Amino acid sequence: MLATHLYWLTQDLRLVDNLALHHAAVNCDRLIIVYALSPNEFAANRYSLNGMSDNRWRFLYQGLSNLQVQLASLGQQLILRFEQPVSALSKFIQEYKVTQVVASEQVGWYERQDWKTLQQQFPAVSFNLFNTHRLFELDQLPFDLEHLPENFSAFRKQVAHLKIDQPLAPITALPPCPAIQAAWPNNLPTVISKTSEFQGGEAAAQQQLNEYFHSQWPGQYKVYRNALDGWQHSTKFSAWLAQGSLSAKRIIQQLRSYESQHGANESTYWIYFELLWREYFQLYALKHGRALFHYRGIQTRNPLTSFYPQRFRAWCEGNTPFPLVNACMKQLNTTGFMSNRGRQIAASCLVNELQLDWRYGAAYFEQQLIDYDVASNWGNWQYLAGVGADPRGKRHFNLQKQTAEYDPEGIFIERWQGASKSEYLDVVDAADWPIMRH
Repeated sequence: MLATHLYWLTQDLRLVDNLALHHAAVNCDRLIIVYALSPNEFAANRYSLNGMSDNRWRFLYQGLSNLQVQLASLGQQLILRFEQPVSALSKFIQEYKVTQVVASEQVGWYERQDWKTLQQQFPAVSFNLFNTHRLFELDQLPFDLEHLPENFSAFRKQVAHLKIDQPLAPITALPPCPAIQAAWPNNLPTVISKTSEFQGGEAAAQQQLNEYFHSQWPGQYKVYRNALDGWQHSTKFSAWLAQGSLSAKRIIQQLRSYESQHGANESTYWIYFELLWREYFQLYALKHGRALFHYRGIQTRNPLTSFYPQRFRAWCEGNTPFPLVNACMKQLNTTGFMSNRGRQIAASCLVNELQLDWRYGAAYFEQQLIDYDVASNWGNWQYLAGVGADPRGKRHFNLQKQTAEYDPEGIFIERWQGASKSEYLDVVDAADWPIMRH
């Protein structure tokens, strides 16, 4: 009998340094490569938000399209289904008598439930997960997952010295795909064309990696990383890391090469430092599972916030009494991206000045950010809201001080029209009375 493997694409849209795809291609006669796009990604959710934004969807579609071109050059194809993953994959497993299913390990609780469901439905099929998203394997860590340090500082001290494996070479050959109707669904959401510095896919990721590490900016990263605007002021790798069109190990490889040529300094170390933060939140999500989305986070008591619909809408639209926050939100809505400093400022405002349920902010960032990553997004929001891994509790940024330090001449606020604002947060209407969250 022919050995048929199914490779479930998720956050791994690349051919370079893709351990899971390497294994999927071994000892099989036929290989089916599938990306299942859930319609739920575009449906209204529990936070009354309408799912994936146009910016985020366009970036994902570009990534899928680029991978399709690469696979075609190897005589393969990317099969895209607009369907719930469990339903879509089940049909392929049954129809093509799949003997093995391979995927990259996911850290999101809901994604992991889909994997478990498939395993239960097909006990005779071999299911294999591989780490393609993190720097370290679990068995490399000097602690087991249940003993993940309670804060980042303790984590960093224990892992900073660990060896990071070299990235794998590009895949240059793959087994053929069975005869399958490969046309992409005609009921996909419309992709809105728009000029953007961010282009999804491995080709664009490789271009950004090369251009960044052939510039002077890595040696000045820490100096400029808190800038609210400016393409060159941060690496911008987060979008391609989240999509999986670039691996963290590839960044480390290029970083070490840069340091060998130009010397290491505090700024180049800080790039590694930021990748360790990302690593911590990946493991944090794996450990805490569903608690990543709980109102009280990983703590034992609820935060003291309510929910005011009018305030939340003003925050989303960039129409609060706070010009810097407005500018950050309008930048996000327009581009699908916001600087790390901007995210902290906007999140602090939602939790503190507006006294809103942090989960609504996290859900809105999930909708809008092209670099949305379940672990980094929800873990960071918990951290700032005081229900996560921050030993100091809730963070509160002084908006006047932040404005004076990061936009002293008002250039950012003017560019993104942050001064256009509402003078009032609330309306005198029973429909906007606060909703207590439990």
